[in-house]
Amino acid sequence: MQYTTLGKTGLRVSVAGLGTGGFSRMGLKSGLDEDQSARLVLDAIDLGVNFIDTAPPYGTEGVVGKALKQVTRDSVVVATKSTVRRDGQWWTPERMVASLDNSLRLLGTDYIDVFNLHGVEPDMYDHARNVLAPALIEEKRKGKIRHIGLTENPIVDFTNETLKRALNDPIWEVFMVGFHMLHQGPMQNVFPLTQKNGIGTLIMFAVRSIFADPPRVAREIKALAAKGLVDKSLAATDDPLGFLVRDGGAASMIDAAYRFVRHQPGVDVVLFGTGNAAHLRSNIASLLKPPLPEADRARLVALFGSLKGIGLDGHQGR
Repeated sequence: MQYTTLGKTGLRVSVAGLGTGGFSRMGLKSGLDEDQSARLVLDAIDLGVNFIDTAPPYGTEGVVGKALKQVTRDSVVVATKSTVRRDGQWWTPERMVASLDNSLRLLGTDYIDVFNLHGVEPDMYDHARNVLAPALIEEKRKGKIRHIGLTENPIVDFTNETLKRALNDPIWEVFMVGFHMLHQGPMQNVFPLTQKNGIGTLIMFAVRSIFADPPRVAREIKALAAKGLVDKSLAATDDPLGFLVRDGGAASMIDAAYRFVRHQPGVDVVLFGTGNAAHLRSNIASLLKPPLPEADRARLVALFGSLKGIGLDGHQGR
């Protein structure tokens, strides 16, 4: 495994981070029970992964808690989250702290390494900063939180407006950012300033879910070509990213997607989900490979660098 320092937090973290939400939720959505899912978490830890991301809506905090019982607590970095607004209802500081306390109970720990406000959209930012953040600072003072962060919602905020604002507020130590081969905006909008300000980055959507479905990639790129948003020649093939997969290049589209994101300056941890041990190992192997050939990376930037919001799906699909 390869490790890096998560911004100014000082946390030493694996570049491959285990995400326990997404479409698989550690296999819970495909029939695994909690003990089997916890075994997958331990498999990841055995492979050197020490960053684990969860959240109450994922239903996996208990799974992570079962795994944590079998390792030393300081050997892993655990992140979880709190909602800011749901179904039109703003969360109060009291409700957020109650969520934190329940997360601590389910995880079986007395502190969270990184506590994120979850899916903060631009119109939610003032509430997050002005109403909830002061309570987070108090919980940090008590020792229940080590570091405070927030996650954007790139499905609706695909120009990083929340993070652009958050870059001006020193409370945030970690950002979760949506970034992939066809959604490259953070390369200009986010990473230069997170590097300058010492903000750690966690990357979501590196693969989910567009790159796991080659026919969908072809359909979306053909639609973009028809609109004049990408080179029209890309519409002439059913494999518009096929140039990436070759000897000396990527082993697959998914392999290319992980490697493109992993080696972008400003990226600390690339999150991936999984539901079985073989998939777990494959994802980690891609994240530990060298960068894509420079010519391939440059071509991806030239072809798709101006796109915004492509292939960013919620947990329930499109």
